[in-house]
Amino acid sequence: PHTPPHTHYTSFDSTYEPNMASTIDVEDLEGPSAASAAAAAAAAPVPSSSSSSVPASEPSKAVDRSPSQESLKSVFSFCRTPSRSPSRNSRRSRSGSFDSSSTGDSSDLEQRRKRKERSIGVDTMKITPDEKAALSMNAKTLEKIGRVAECEVFLKENELMLHIRGTPLQRRRAKKYAGLVMKQRMGPNLFAEASDDGDVTIISIPPDVVGYVQGQNGCVLRNIEEEWGTLMMFIDTDLSRAQRLIIFGSIRGRRGSELKVLSAVETKAPGYFQHVKEEIINRDRHKDSTGTWGTDYMTFKDEGEISYALGKQGGTRRKLERSSGAIVQYVGMVVLLSGTKNEREKGKEYMKWLFQQLEGPVYVDGWRDRKDCTVLDIPNDCIGYITGNRRATLGVMEEEWGTLMFFMSELEDRGSGRSGRTERLAIFGPERARRGSELKVMSGIETKSPGFFTRSIRERKSRRRGFDTDRLIFKDDEVSYALGKDGATRKKLEVASGAILQYVGYVAFIAGTRRERRRCREFVMWLLQQRRGSVTIDDISRRDDVTEVHVPTSCKGWVTGNRGSELRRIEQATGTYIFMALDGRGEERLLVFGVNPGSAASRRDGGRAEAELLIKELVHDKMMDDERYGRDRDRDRDRDRRSSRSRSYSRNRG
Repeated sequence: PHTPPHTHYTSFDSTYEPNMASTIDVEDLEGPSAASAAAAAAAAPVPSSSSSSVPASEPSKAVDRSPSQESLKSVFSFCRTPSRSPSRNSRRSRSGSFDSSSTGDSSDLEQRRKRKERSIGVDTMKITPDEKAALSMNAKTLEKIGRVAECEVFLKENELMLHIRGTPLQRRRAKKYAGLVMKQRMGPNLFAEASDDGDVTIISIPPDVVGYVQGQNGCVLRNIEEEWGTLMMFIDTDLSRAQRLIIFGSIRGRRGSELKVLSAVETKAPGYFQHVKEEIINRDRHKDSTGTWGTDYMTFKDEGEISYALGKQGGTRRKLERSSGAIVQYVGMVVLLSGTKNEREKGKEYMKWLFQQLEGPVYVDGWRDRKDCTVLDIPNDCIGYITGNRRATLGVMEEEWGTLMFFMSELEDRGSGRSGRTERLAIFGPERARRGSELKVMSGIETKSPGFFTRSIRERKSRRRGFDTDRLIFKDDEVSYALGKDGATRKKLEVASGAILQYVGYVAFIAGTRRERRRCREFVMWLLQQRRGSVTIDDISRRDDVTEVHVPTSCKGWVTGNRGSELRRIEQATGTYIFMALDGRGEERLLVFGVNPGSAASRRDGGRAEAELLIKELVHDKMMDDERYGRDRDRDRDRDRRSSRSRSYSRNRG
């Protein structure tokens, strides 16, 4: 992200003052000069995740104080959502999740799941031709209603009946959303008939900002709906007064949409947020499943700070949001963090460390005991390669995996590790995202310094049901074949299996749940078998990750394309793994593998259903071409016969 000049760490602790002598540019913090930067600056105080005001967990190191520094000091004022009760807080574990003893055991969860399955039913809703036209006007309308209501919603051709499948609450919500969409063609003031099922947020928009928030043909609202999985519409008719915007969806989706809209409003009407601040902060407090949902806010001092916290095209804000799990949005000079208590605490910590990097290298006390942290030793001669120019390479990995990454060191820590030849790279975020980032870094280092991670490594196959990592060692030139051009083959197998697949030297690391790891390992082995000949897969009846597609013999070459080009195109478009395989009888058929089943009604989600549809379209085109060619050939033959007969008749008469 762009680093504003003379912008200093914005502290939660009003007693902290930055050391002017230790200020360095952010792009130099994690480059080859990281070690020298560590020598120039002491680590700043680090907050404790269990503290409500996020004080430093260790006494602050002494810093130089001067009158000139006092005027440059920035202080975050913040407000945190008060806890519901001391007893509720005491039930939480160190990681921020509830203890299993307080939430019930797995048998209770299984019973709730079975009760939910028994409650699933199907409702039908009679509609008129005009209402059907309203629902069918946009191909995404039914899909959006189903996503917001968390159920299946579909229309059958030649039938004026809307079908809704889900739990009673889900079906009731879907009917409400469908009714609002159908009546929206008749004008606003639609919500009077709808009931609040705990899925509604209403905010007022100043009349002179409504057009900006709505966008041309509603494109801005549609984009917000797409991002947060919500349904949004204006419900007032008097355009001279503030317009009410209604938002339907989950508590997280509604809050994300609401803050996005408020950010746009504040851009056009500065100061508006201060009038609705208390209402926004206190909305939906403690109403999530954990009972800790809330909103904290902090105030930036100047535009330089908010520019740095936003990052290029909002990249820094997005990585803070994805890594912490909290909703992070900037409304004017205020940053709001919404989520569970654990998510908000992590968001504030990550924000603090982000600004600490402007003062020098950051060290996180107690990182070994944190459940949101992975630390990797990086050879000094690879730091620049991993960091990239102006931190570009690390930024790409953060954007891809949704993590927060920075080099971590302190005065006492310098020279530690492998005889002082390494620096520590800290990765913060969810477990899966951290593992993906870690393996990406390991792959890059292994390219630059072969054997650093793979020396004396062995294959590994974990029996753990949950998230873990397997290792598979390649032979000879198998790596290049399994990697593909620009890594396309590896990415294809990764997406189709749902696991994390990364090649570190000649070792394939497969991370995920046991089912994901097993599926990915199978895909890799089938891929390698294709080098030696046909692949035989006897029985697929017990698999839920495959679709068999019948392809006529005359169309196989057309469907596969030159050197499999057509199948590769479909794989990339749908996130699947497709190849011809023999069954137990030695007959060849086309198999489409993928963890995403997709939807025949929508091509936006990809998956096996879309891949099957694309393959059938290829078969149809080929058969139509063959039929057209056959008719043309028959027509030419008839013309030749008639011409031959005419010449024969002329000769006989002559």
